[in-house]
Amino acid sequence: MSAALYQTELAGLRLLQRGKVRDLYTIDDSHMLIVTSDRLSAFDVVLPQPIPGKGEVLTRVSNFWFARTATLIPNHLSGIDIADVVPDPEQRRQLGERAIVVRRLQPLPVEAIVRGYLIGSGWTDYRRHGSISGIALPAGLRLAQRLPEVIYTPSTKAAIGDHDENVSQAQIANQIGAELASHIREISIQIYLEAAAYALSRGIIIADTKFEFGLDEAGTLHLIDEVLTPDSSRFWPVDQYRAGSNPPSFDKQFVRDYLESLDWNKTAPGPELPRDIIEKTAAKYAEAEMRLTRMDGENDA
Repeated sequence: MSAALYQTELAGLRLLQRGKVRDLYTIDDSHMLIVTSDRLSAFDVVLPQPIPGKGEVLTRVSNFWFARTATLIPNHLSGIDIADVVPDPEQRRQLGERAIVVRRLQPLPVEAIVRGYLIGSGWTDYRRHGSISGIALPAGLRLAQRLPEVIYTPSTKAAIGDHDENVSQAQIANQIGAELASHIREISIQIYLEAAAYALSRGIIIADTKFEFGLDEAGTLHLIDEVLTPDSSRFWPVDQYRAGSNPPSFDKQFVRDYLESLDWNKTAPGPELPRDIIEKTAAKYAEAEMRLTRMDGENDA
């Protein structure tokens, strides 16, 4: 594992955008470099300390899922080697396995959220209204209970410092067109169902997740950004799951739970994290990767 990387400054490449977690650099009109830093965002606020190794875990896990979903939908990976765009070996050493070269696509202004279990903002919504994002659910469901069927609850894609906003499928259809909105909904649910079944065989419940998509010049839908990582999903250990209680997690919910215990208004700047929270979070990310991506028969040690 390389040293923690909070922010990048790559000589010879123009910074296109610095997101909550990712730094994007222009390569040419058709390609860009994405560096997944070790920054951590919670409640849409970037926290002041990195989680060592996090960016490498997210990159490797995303690449794993991009490969598994390639038969369902094309993705933004270009196949171009990092050495071809970052020739300086010292810069490549600092990046570690955090960087990928991707095709430049037109990102769509929607976070495609798929929920299989009743947790997080969905649980809050359900307790108040008996529904999630306007989707009615049966009475009497418990915290973390598996939903009767998977539901799709899209949201807007917020800028840094802003909060995502839940929207209806009709609102998404009005913004990007009914056919494209329907395609995103269907493929998001399909990817989630197939990934959840695989993860379950590895001892992980994927409670919910979010996907992002972009279009190429021909209007073909592509999977972009990150896929089914501990940042974009809730991962629960099967052997510790009990409906009615908040399960332990392999994702940043561990940090969210800690932040909820503080007197913090969930606006920037974020609070400093204790060393033990940082170390335990890094360990949880690493365990999620190990469980999901190790080959059958590999030593668990």
